[in-house]
Amino acid sequence: MFNIDFLEIVSIFIVLFAIIDATGSVPIFLNLRSQDKEINAAQASIYSFVILIVFLFVGEWLLNLFQVDLKSFAVAGGLVLLIISVEMIFGVEIFKNDGPSESSTLVPVVFPLIAGPGSFTTLLSMRAQSDSINIIIAVFLNMVFVFFVLRNLDFVKRIMGVGGVYIMRKIFGVILLAISVRLITDNMSALIQLVTSK
Repeated sequence: MFNIDFLEIVSIFIVLFAIIDATGSVPIFLNLRSQDKEINAAQASIYSFVILIVFLFVGEWLLNLFQVDLKSFAVAGGLVLLIISVEMIFGVEIFKNDGPSESSTLVPVVFPLIAGPGSFTTLLSMRAQSDSINIIIAVFLNMVFVFFVLRNLDFVKRIMGVGGVYIMRKIFGVILLAISVRLITDNMSALIQLVTSK
């Protein structure tokens, strides 16, 4: 039977909430919208939920199948975040959206902003110490919040105003740049140590 633990669900939810940081990514979402790139809130939430749950059960096996370790995956995700931060800070377009209908739903919203290296690493570490059903419920609740944030971007934009959005875009661009650099350097140094130790 399912071993549902309310306290465990809350604990996992808080950790994932901090890692996903949907509210902190609002300036990034607004930046994408300002480039006329569509973000489908329902699709982003569903895709992210499915990807996270699939990765929860087969993530480590899948990475091993392609001979890709989690640290290399984290560096790749960090590079994508680095490109997004450069776009936000300098107002340039590096990421060419060649998806259908100018949609940014899958990349970069679903990956790496919502279902990214941080979320994947967290899920794999939690699976070793928590019941899977509690992790699934916590992920679902986080995706409900993500849907709410993405669905109300226009409201957030009206509250902040054009000037506020511009300032927040630059500030969070720098913050995102710092996060991406840390993600790359932390995992890159671990990769270098792994290679040199062989």
